[in-house]
Amino acid sequence: MTYTDIRTSSGTAASCAGHAGLALTLILGCGVAAVAAPAVVTLPGDRAYPESVTSTADGTLYIGGFATGGVLRLRPGATQAEPWIKPGASDSRSTLGVLADEASKTLWVCSNDLSAMGVQTPGSASGSALKGFDLNTGEGKISARLPGARTLCNDIAVGPDKAVYVTNSRAPQILRLRPGSSELEVWAEDPRFEPPKPGAGLDGLAFGSDGNLFVDTFTKGELFRVEVKDGKAGKITKLQSSRPTTLTDAIRPTDNGRAFLMIEGDGKVDRVTIAGENAAIDTLKDGFDGPTGVTQVGQTAWVSEGQLAYLLDPAKKAQGPKLPFKLYAVQLSGDQISK
Repeated sequence: MTYTDIRTSSGTAASCAGHAGLALTLILGCGVAAVAAPAVVTLPGDRAYPESVTSTADGTLYIGGFATGGVLRLRPGATQAEPWIKPGASDSRSTLGVLADEASKTLWVCSNDLSAMGVQTPGSASGSALKGFDLNTGEGKISARLPGARTLCNDIAVGPDKAVYVTNSRAPQILRLRPGSSELEVWAEDPRFEPPKPGAGLDGLAFGSDGNLFVDTFTKGELFRVEVKDGKAGKITKLQSSRPTTLTDAIRPTDNGRAFLMIEGDGKVDRVTIAGENAAIDTLKDGFDGPTGVTQVGQTAWVSEGQLAYLLDPAKKAQGPKLPFKLYAVQLSGDQISK
């Protein structure tokens, strides 16, 4: 979810070729017509630009605000999201990754100051931080600043050890927040995670049923497995995808961690199945306009359509986004996915 240099793919090369300049292309994606979905919910305002979406077991959705900050909430059965965590709350800025952790009753949020990119949100906090809000009240609980000079808190996963893991998209690092701690530590670092110039590095991450951590890189469109041994990062393997992937973004476990849902910024939501060092990529739905996140509720995959190109790409900025901003429901058959 960051930087310039959006890569092209077959069928979208013309629309992507002009992407350049200061931008967080990690989540931009290319201009693709919005998909016709079985169900749609809308987001309030003309600057929602949703960057990530997460859910709880009762079907409540939580949506991060890239351009506004704060978090929107969509209650089960509602057709429009409502403001929940106020922009700027607990010294937060632009909201990227969000993850509902029901075990600890925490909504984890990636907060980033993107003012240097022209994205202004309430508050004056600088840098990047992992924020924890009470999942019931929305009150701030914890703030852990990302260490180092190059930081962009992108996405979040909770491990079997109950620790919180975060991708840093501006450095080749996966960070960890141990239970009870307020300081992030570098848990895994690898030169293959280094972001290209221009471009973005690590993005989505999720634990599988085998206890290992799977991560993707945005600009390069690569997928890796990080073996976990006694809570420590072990061997890191680049997986061989069954087809090229473009602007790989959010990853969420499905089928009890035996497979994953993954976003491609050029318009797709995929199912990813790992076998050894191979990753089978099956597209479940195509045609979204800059998708940025996915979460599963029962037999439904909810996809956030970020449209970030209309905010960050100078060539598209004058056009403005297609309003209202939306989340789309992709129905999943029983033989495709079970939660």
